[in-house]
Amino acid sequence: MYAEQANKLVLDAKRIEKLPHLPPYAATTVRAVTKEVRDLDREVSNLLAPYNTGSTQSSDGTHIKSSGFNPADDPATACALLVNHLSMRRNKRCLLAYHRVRTDKLEEMCWSGVDVADLQAASRRSTLRSGNQSAATSSLSAEEEQYMHQYSDLLAAYKGQWTDIDLTGSLEPPRDIFIDVRVLQDVGEVQTEYGSITLTKNSQLNNVRQSDVERLIQQGYLQKLG
Repeated sequence: MYAEQANKLVLDAKRIEKLPHLPPYAATTVRAVTKEVRDLDREVSNLLAPYNTGSTQSSDGTHIKSSGFNPADDPATACALLVNHLSMRRNKRCLLAYHRVRTDKLEEMCWSGVDVADLQAASRRSTLRSGNQSAATSSLSAEEEQYMHQYSDLLAAYKGQWTDIDLTGSLEPPRDIFIDVRVLQDVGEVQTEYGSITLTKNSQLNNVRQSDVERLIQQGYLQKLG
């Protein structure tokens, strides 16, 4: 059935919206959808080939193929052309939706301070824990990694104009100035306004200033308690 592979991308996109991390890029499915679009376009050209009457020149000098096809004379061909056109359009919209969701997720990670190298390391650790060592690669495609690098550079340049304001901070005002946190990953020594604190995995810290650890909570190194 046409657009069946594209529907898988839509379901994957809906799942991505609810996940805290970004799953591996569906390269195989994307290639299958783009191949189907090319095959449908080729079929449309073959259906219209007997009706092509040549080409005409437009006002800007480009040549446009003209067709003498009349849908009323051949309803079966007209129906096939319509189905192919709608299928191609649906495939393209599904591709755009899938990539838009992943792009939004990447931008959200950049605003949260997630680095591409950290994301790749987390993906490798996840696949190694699952026992599939051959799949221990980045969850991003090469194009997504390049996009994230360039977006991070733009974001850094933008933040540079507002050094006195934390643009990546939460928009919700804090209810408590001091909070309790549990360390999920080794962070090491962190400098704060009132001195340095050491964050060791599985340890718990009480009465820590939320503004000092808010970024680490967003990045998944710490968990807020209470």
